[in-house]
Amino acid sequence: MLRTIVLVLQILVALALIASVLLQSGRSAGVSGAIAGGAESIFGKKKGLDEFLAKISAGLAAAFMLFTLLLSMV
Repeated sequence: MLRTIVLVLQILVALALIASVLLQSGRSAGVSGAIAGGAESIFGKKKGLDEFLAKISAGLAAAFMLFTLLLSMV
């Protein structure tokens, strides 16, 4: 019973992690993207959806590892 619950939660977290990674914009946006990205990081305007998705991805990755460890113990 517990194994099934953990397995379902792990699958849901894995799907959410895949979606959050795919929604992020690529880091290689060409020369113009590199120049604009550098200017944004200098002036501190690198906030928004990409930063939010990066935090969500980190949290989901931690949850995925936790569920994987739980699943291996059960």
